[in-house]
Amino acid sequence: MTTPADELRAAAEKLRALTTAASTDTDGTPTTQWNAEPRWPDDPDGHWNLYGGYTSRDDGRRFGWPRLNRGGSQHRQAYMHPQHAEYAAAMGPALGLALADWLDKEAAIWDHIDSVAAEQGPKGLKVAVGLSTHNEALAVARQILGTEVRTR
Repeated sequence: MTTPADELRAAAEKLRALTTAASTDTDGTPTTQWNAEPRWPDDPDGHWNLYGGYTSRDDGRRFGWPRLNRGGSQHRQAYMHPQHAEYAAAMGPALGLALADWLDKEAAIWDHIDSVAAEQGPKGLKVAVGLSTHNEALAVARQILGTEVRTR
């Protein structure tokens, strides 16, 4: 019988495998810091490209590179390499909502711990700390907010 802990471990294992596969382009270029940029400056059609990172020109200007979505002309459909497409599919909107719910719950726990930590008990400072994943929640939040860059 599969337990919730087994499911969590399986999901973590699958996510690590997808992330590892998606973190390198087919030519070996690292693609760990994905970003999206307009196809053309002030593009009236709102077309954007997905890039696996940045590179710098000799003058120090940065631009997105390598492009993870390929093709996409009048006669060719756009495509992605399988490892990038599978990762993007795994990171769909449903996962984004699940992560948002998890972060909200962690924030509520954090608020509770902060308020309890300020109370004096009869034998000194009273602190109630339950099992939590604060560090992991903060790591996810910092990635979403762009406040911490993590590479493997």
